[in-house]
Amino acid sequence: MTQTQAAQPRELPSTWNPADVEAELYQRWVAAGYFTADPASDKPPFSIVIPPPNVTGSLHIGHAFEHTLMDVLTRRRRMQGYDALWLPGMDHASIAVHALVEKQLRDEGIDHRELGREGFLDRVWQWKEKHGGAILSQMRRLGDSVDWSRERFTMDDGLSRAVRTIFKKLYDDGLIYRAERLVNWSPDMRSAISDIEVEHKEVEGELVSMRYGDGENSIVVATTRVETMLGDTAVAVHPDDERYRHLVGTEIELPLTGRRIPVVADTHVDPEFGTGAVKVTPAHDPNDFEIGQRHDLPMLTIMDEQGRIAHTGTEFDGMDRFEARVAVRERLREQDRIVAEKRPYLHSVGHSSRSKEPIEPRLSLQWYVRVGPLAKAAGDAVRDGRVEVHPPEMAKRYFDWVDNLHDWNISRQLWWGHRIPIWYGPNGEVVCVGPDEEPPTGDGWHQDEDVLDTWFSSGLWPFSTMGWPDDTADLRRYYPTSVLVTGYDILFFWVIRMMLMGLYAMDGEPPFRTIALHGMVRDAHGKKMSKSAGNTVDPLEWMNSYGTDALRFTLARGANPGADSPISEEWVAGSRSFCTKLFNATKFAMMNGARVPDALPARSGLTDADRWILDRLDQLVSEVDELLEDFQFAKATEALYHFTWDEFCDWYLELSKVQLDAHTERAESTREVLGYVLDVLLRLLHPTIPYLTETLWTTLTGRESVVIADWPAPSGEQADPGAAERIAAVQKLITEIRRFRSDQGLKPGQRVAARLGGIAELGLDGHVAAVRSLARVTEPADGFTSSASIEVGLTGGTVAVELDLSGAVDVEAERKRLAKDLAAAEKELSGADKKLGNPAFTGKAPAEVVDKIRVRRETALADIERINARLAALPQG
Repeated sequence: MTQTQAAQPRELPSTWNPADVEAELYQRWVAAGYFTADPASDKPPFSIVIPPPNVTGSLHIGHAFEHTLMDVLTRRRRMQGYDALWLPGMDHASIAVHALVEKQLRDEGIDHRELGREGFLDRVWQWKEKHGGAILSQMRRLGDSVDWSRERFTMDDGLSRAVRTIFKKLYDDGLIYRAERLVNWSPDMRSAISDIEVEHKEVEGELVSMRYGDGENSIVVATTRVETMLGDTAVAVHPDDERYRHLVGTEIELPLTGRRIPVVADTHVDPEFGTGAVKVTPAHDPNDFEIGQRHDLPMLTIMDEQGRIAHTGTEFDGMDRFEARVAVRERLREQDRIVAEKRPYLHSVGHSSRSKEPIEPRLSLQWYVRVGPLAKAAGDAVRDGRVEVHPPEMAKRYFDWVDNLHDWNISRQLWWGHRIPIWYGPNGEVVCVGPDEEPPTGDGWHQDEDVLDTWFSSGLWPFSTMGWPDDTADLRRYYPTSVLVTGYDILFFWVIRMMLMGLYAMDGEPPFRTIALHGMVRDAHGKKMSKSAGNTVDPLEWMNSYGTDALRFTLARGANPGADSPISEEWVAGSRSFCTKLFNATKFAMMNGARVPDALPARSGLTDADRWILDRLDQLVSEVDELLEDFQFAKATEALYHFTWDEFCDWYLELSKVQLDAHTERAESTREVLGYVLDVLLRLLHPTIPYLTETLWTTLTGRESVVIADWPAPSGEQADPGAAERIAAVQKLITEIRRFRSDQGLKPGQRVAARLGGIAELGLDGHVAAVRSLARVTEPADGFTSSASIEVGLTGGTVAVELDLSGAVDVEAERKRLAKDLAAAEKELSGADKKLGNPAFTGKAPAEVVDKIRVRRETALADIERINARLAALPQG
């Protein structure tokens, strides 16, 4: 795409107000087709798929963080001349949407089961059309340069066809099967849920020890869930535990049930924990399930889908599990079988992230993917280098998961989602129906009621969104995708699922070449954000207050590979100040005639300041390139920040003012250097702060859009170390004079006469005007007499600076100010000494608190010494 002249005046507004331009600029980018990929292009392809946000979702700080990183990569590749595809879309979020619509119906007095499956699904689609996808508009607000023409949804027709195709293929290859296994069960949802939907919380419960059997043949076990004893089918002890050896192989009576259960020996039991004996409830505990399999124990499911006691033949049938917990305990107490109770007892309990209820491990008939061969392929793809994990140290975490995968439970007892394409016949027939096949019909035939785990369809995302199973131009060009940017927290849940599915469906081609893992966004103190902790933030509010660019810049500046990223509003406000600084610098440059030249003048004709800033710019371009290629977003952003603020704005702009004031031929070349540096700098910053850079760059250059501008490359010019040394000397000289002026009580803008001795001998005579201008010291007049002086040591010699401060300082006012400062410092020292001299404080306070007091004491001592020296130096009157 070629640039054309922009039909807009070279004029910037008086101030930078992001809200005035963001929406309009984004719409212009989309309308111009800048984000639309072209499979017929002769450019090299770059592709990246978005981790599809839930259709119920709204932009949270984690989204904003991850999307910023993806957008930085995509915008940069686009500027580098790639045909860049960033594919957007949403996940149907089976459990979340089902729960939301079910609650909505309940609030209307409607039981969703009475409504029926079709009626319920109609309501879901209505909700989706009306309320779903709010996050998509928020992605626009964030500036995501995604190809909206390729937007997908995991329940659209194409993706549904892909789901049925791969299910059929896996089923026919013997990799999908049905079995009764223990699952995480949500009684509220009446469905199995995945591990990612389980949140473990520390709760106060009770630990009850109870006696099974009588006399010498009795045994004591403990549990936090007394009601599950109704489903016990054994008691287990360690085979080497002498206390129970006489009981192994015998049976004891299970109280309240009339059943007799065996005592078995199993190495899973820790003889040092509790009594060394554990109750075994295989249908309601993962560890007990494993013991049950090893000993071929009966697996009694004693709760129904809603968590009510059932099928025990006891008085407790029909009770809610929590009601039964109390009732069973009290009945055991009546029989004198409660040996001990510990209450409260703090322990970890899994809760449904959707319904917030404690989950119930439950034996259930479910569909599974046999992951063995798929997991091996996923491990091999990283080990043989086809897929790179970044940062490399995260590969271990990947292997820990993929090398120890259990078969994947893919069925959910819900209505919203991809329905399992299995039909059952009247005579026990089981038929898997592919997308282009007709399901069997006739009396007794019916489809499986369950839907697939959301991660099943999400696992197909990199290729299903590109048209698979059809052989499409998009699939041929953009698969495998170039990079996956995602959090390490969903490495197991999503990344590995995509690896399993992609390698299987695409004949060994992985879904991405690189997995770039980032951490979680945390608060300014490094704590995990949560509503209960009250430290969550709304990125939209910060965007409203400070602008989108400020939020993006802050997020990128904290993004170290694989590491968690703290954030605070104060830092976003600081980034807003950075944007304002850049805006004002560009405005100043343009008001002073800065322009982007077709070619820079020969370096030999430029000033030291011009050559220095151009050399630093070349170094910056190379540094940012190297860092972004390595996904070092934080270091790249930090380098851009310091060059922009410290070197360009604080030094080069100030030096250029002196050169522009000279009204010489060099002033014209300085205008070209100013324009050139800004052109390159704005392009380097564009992927991170797109809105401001678009406004500034198009105004500066008069061209169409920085979105499609070329990514900068180093100039190729030989660096001038001599210019760098001389500018470093000038900076040190100016800084030392400024510091001395401040110590003498001069106001920042107050000018005083000064003699600069030895500056010409150091080869800095060409910089005298700059030193005088930036240090606020004037040429001494005839009869000049100095009243203060300093010597500034520079490479190769010393500059003696003599200043006439007579009349420049109000001695009495300065003495009063310093006396006030001295009193404050002495008070600080006294307070610190008092605390450090108090053994009650130093002995009990945390070490870091004591260390802070010691630092405060040292600072106070230094302040007292400095202030006393200044007071002594004041003229006596």
